[in-house]
Amino acid sequence: MATVKAVLRRKKNPEGKYPIAIRITKDRKSSYLGTGQYLEEKYWDEKNRCVRKSHPYASIINNFLVTKVAEANKKVFEAENNEDYQTVKAIKKSIKKTKKIDFFAIANMHLDNLKNREKHHQYDTELGRLKKFKDFLKKNELSFNELNPPLLKKFETYLLHDKKRSPRTVVNYLILIRTIYNLAISESIIDRGRYPFGKGKVQIKIPESQKIGFNSNEIKKLENAIDLTEAQQKAVHIWLISFYFAGIRVGDVLKLKWSDFNDGRLMYRMNKNSKLLSLKTSEKANVILERYRQDKLTDDDLIFDYLRGTDLRDSQEISVRTQTITRNLNRHLKKVTAKLGISKKMSMHIARHSFGNISGDKIPIQMLQKLYRHSSVTTTINYQANFIHQDADDALEKVINL
Repeated sequence: MATVKAVLRRKKNPEGKYPIAIRITKDRKSSYLGTGQYLEEKYWDEKNRCVRKSHPYASIINNFLVTKVAEANKKVFEAENNEDYQTVKAIKKSIKKTKKIDFFAIANMHLDNLKNREKHHQYDTELGRLKKFKDFLKKNELSFNELNPPLLKKFETYLLHDKKRSPRTVVNYLILIRTIYNLAISESIIDRGRYPFGKGKVQIKIPESQKIGFNSNEIKKLENAIDLTEAQQKAVHIWLISFYFAGIRVGDVLKLKWSDFNDGRLMYRMNKNSKLLSLKTSEKANVILERYRQDKLTDDDLIFDYLRGTDLRDSQEISVRTQTITRNLNRHLKKVTAKLGISKKMSMHIARHSFGNISGDKIPIQMLQKLYRHSSVTTTINYQANFIHQDADDALEKVINL
């Protein structure tokens, strides 16, 4: 008799979580059905084969697992009553064939994983992209058999020509579809036989983006800007703090507390990848910080008041508020650069590009990797290539200066 159990598998994902699977065992041989759910090991109750109550979504996930185990058990009983002998692989195959596998059902698993990992901004963005894909299809369901290269190429044309999306944006849509397809494969929900990506099919090539930062003179204009409104001045200060600390992201700047500064250094944990970094607080940064010290309530108080009154433990609320604040900051910054006669594109993220532009090839790439908090030096090399022009300029001069 075959047995069916929910188990936590031992191959963790990049976030350090383990996949929950349905294990079917017969004649001492096991096969696994993925559920699309991932969990930290501390939340798994091995004895009772369920998620511990301490997990915030325990009841939801456990109800989901009960349903999946019941479905698998039903198919096992049907297979066991069959006169022909059924191997564990045959039983698994019969379970996978019970209904058409819908792409958007797997997409919902992907979205749930993002929500559970508190990737709220990414969740909102990808939810919108999936809605756009449904609009193109003019239906809410799509089998993986239908998801083929011709369909994807039509979708690509639709985005480029009908919706006037940029090539980089179109690539983001295709990457999302590929991610969901790979999730279905990794969870043994579908096989790789009809995989629509790769050589001779749909190849995803990320187009080179143009990253333009401010130069030293433009930074000085910002530092010495006068006749600004209070909102414009604060936006400039936040931009400069980002620049002075190697382009830390606006979400991290907004959450800086006075307690993050000790012995002339900033120590903070980056929200994007949780990396801890210690940076010297320059005199220029101190001058700006001192202007806000009079509003300090406690050491744990935020330096900039935009997120005061917000529950900093609520990652979803923080994500939504940060997006709104960033839009407002960018609007003020554009007005400032217009006043200063700076024609380059301006936003909070340009502070990071500006640091890269001015550092150029003056700083060793390994040190830049540390300052940027990149996991791979290759990422740093590719990023910094946008701002290193001296070798190409010298080569050009040698040819044209006859």
